[in-house]
Amino acid sequence: MIKILVLYYSRHGAVKQMAELVARGVESVPDAEALLRTVPPVSPVTEATEPSIPESGAIYVTLDDLQHCHGLALGSPTRFGNMAAPLKYFLDSASPLWLNGKLVNKPATVFTSTASLHGGQESTLLSMMLPLFHLGFLLMGIPYTEPDLNNTVTGGTPYGASHFSGPDGKKQISEEEKRLCIALGKRLAEITLKL
Repeated sequence: MIKILVLYYSRHGAVKQMAELVARGVESVPDAEALLRTVPPVSPVTEATEPSIPESGAIYVTLDDLQHCHGLALGSPTRFGNMAAPLKYFLDSASPLWLNGKLVNKPATVFTSTASLHGGQESTLLSMMLPLFHLGFLLMGIPYTEPDLNNTVTGGTPYGASHFSGPDGKKQISEEEKRLCIALGKRLAEITLKL
């Protein structure tokens, strides 16, 4: 049984919903299990703390989760065309795994949600890939053999799954976006099993 870590940060719930769809895609593959994990928010106030277990949703990720997964799906909302700080903060803590080469040759993929169609979907996905390249992951996106990639008028890129949540963050995930999230998780699990 392979374990795929579906790691995300979600402020308003869209990325969480996408993570659940990616996990569904992972678990549609025999012998693949999805581990949903999140990261705590970061604070400019050094005294701020979070409980060790969140009040709801996925539990917080650990470096051990990252080290022992067979593959990784990484999701973040867009923050000025970049990944959100809480996710970057966690990745910055992965230096011990980088120094020991513990993540080399593990498959990975990325997904995001943005407030506008041109609000940095692709740049956010690319920004999420950079630390993964440094850590040694093998990155994959969505091939154009997925029909929804050619037909969507909301989210979806060859770099990874994306969602257009609207300026108020309330747009529901479209049927095309859902199918692309599931396809991304399924592809990640299939490739991980082959490796």
